[in-house]
Amino acid sequence: MPVSVAVDYEQAGELKIGQVGIANLRIRTLDVERLTEEMRSRVQRAPNMFGRAAVVIDFGGLSQTPDPVTAQALLDGLRAAGVLPVALAYGTSETDRLAQALGLPLLAKFRASYEKADGGVEPMAAAAPKREPAPAPAPAEPARTSRPGISAAGASAATSVGLIQSAPVRSGQQIYADNRDLTVLTTVGAGAEVIADGSVHIYGPLRGRALAGAQGNTKARIFCREFHAELVAIAGHYKVLEDIPKELRGKAVQIWLEDEQIKIAALD
Repeated sequence: MPVSVAVDYEQAGELKIGQVGIANLRIRTLDVERLTEEMRSRVQRAPNMFGRAAVVIDFGGLSQTPDPVTAQALLDGLRAAGVLPVALAYGTSETDRLAQALGLPLLAKFRASYEKADGGVEPMAAAAPKREPAPAPAPAEPARTSRPGISAAGASAATSVGLIQSAPVRSGQQIYADNRDLTVLTTVGAGAEVIADGSVHIYGPLRGRALAGAQGNTKARIFCREFHAELVAIAGHYKVLEDIPKELRGKAVQIWLEDEQIKIAALD
């Protein structure tokens, strides 16, 4: 008589992408081997995105903070999988002590995006860090910037239409629209990032990464004239190129979030 076997499709760790390229790994199930294999699979599928990526570990989804030995085993496993744990996400006083034992800093940056879903606000976790306004626009070509700084130099801004980037966004460059939409009139090259707290509109080829709703706006969308993206994300939920149907590549598309899943559809 055949035996029915239950299969657990839920991931042990929920990975979200932050607005400056740092990933937040919220631990749902403290299974070091499983978490390591999940991360190794991500790195193998999208090495350009996740290989040696900076990752913040968030234990806020667990009922109990892990002991230092288990936490260190997880850090070692993630490094072996190909990513670089750089901090713990702020949580409780136990998290603070654990961070000290591991020799890691605490970051509150990613916590706000989970508060609405989890139904609770922990101290110091209700808001993301305050950021300075983007620099004033200049007529010259946008300056190259290094992480974690984000430059909007060279983009002309108008309050009614958001931030407009008229020059191509080249590899290694980031353009960020603070609390507004971003419109790119030309190309977003491979290795470049365009980020907005609102929606992202790209009127040329998208070959790099586009992140909309960077501060957690789940209604934000991405619109693209020619789709070849390395990664797209809305409110932290993401898809990489390997996850995207081949029939949509090179097409005009729109991207939105529905039931915490990224949806992509052709515009024509």
